Amino acid sequence: MKITIEIRIFRQFLFAIALALAVATLSQRGYAQEHKAINLSPARGLPFNDGIVAGNTLYVAGQEGTDDSGKLASGGIGPETTAVLENIQKVLKAAGFELKDVVNVTVFLADIHEFGDMNKVYKNVMPDPKPARATIQAAALVNNARVEISAIAVKQK
Repeated sequence: MKITIEIRIFRQFLFAIALALAVATLSQRGYAQEHKAINLSPARGLPFNDGIVAGNTLYVAGQEGTDDSGKLASGGIGPETTAVLENIQKVLKAAGFELKDVVNVTVFLADIHEFGDMNKVYKNVMPDPKPARATIQAAALVNNARVEISAIAVKQK
């Protein structure tokens, strides 16, 4: 009987050590990853950043086809799409990422009938393999933009 009690106590002791080691390991790694804000134009005063880096992932906020002064590119959906993708590349670069790191894109169009013209530009800019993508028509976009694109990039280790 004494041996059975000692074995039970020894098992409880081993369990306590294993639990303590597991807690110590998890607390060192942490569940949450540090977030780093990427904001190319802090003077805009908008309540969001151009991107957020969490670990090896960058979340790029919806970008429009604007120049540095905030004016939309003229000439329609083609030039706006080019400017949007250039703006995404600026955010990527500021965060230490590249266009090839983009794994997911969401395209918002003011007019779904402009899909073909947007897609021509998109195909020429985005490297292979192309990211996963969703394209939707929005009722309206900020600044009367024709296109807005958000993206997610993952840096390969």
